[in-house]
Amino acid sequence: MKAQPESMEKLAIQIVESKDSVLVCPSGRIDIDSSPSLRDQLLALLRGHITMVRVDLTAVTSIDSSAVATLAEALKIARAGKTELRLQGLHDELLRIFEFTGLVSLFNGSGDTMIQSGSEAV
Repeated sequence: MKAQPESMEKLAIQIVESKDSVLVCPSGRIDIDSSPSLRDQLLALLRGHITMVRVDLTAVTSIDSSAVATLAEALKIARAGKTELRLQGLHDELLRIFEFTGLVSLFNGSGDTMIQSGSEAV
């Protein structure tokens, strides 16, 4: 198996804020080492006075169970705070993980959350 370049492995998080919403754009690999950084960013945003947080996973190369747990925790906190949380830009590999773990139905099962694959709702 060929190793990926280090730049593909490291997590970078870009945050774009507007009046009442935030777009969170992680890129790279989200794993046990990097998911705490994503968690800290999401929790800080969800504690604010924001009505919607969108997490665009287009540039995420892979995730592990800690990333799934981080997003599930963010969903729980978003619901408790009446904040809309959307995941978007899931490529096939990520979409399969979310389907396998049951998170697709959790996100799409409420009126205030949604998973989108590319520009299509799942």
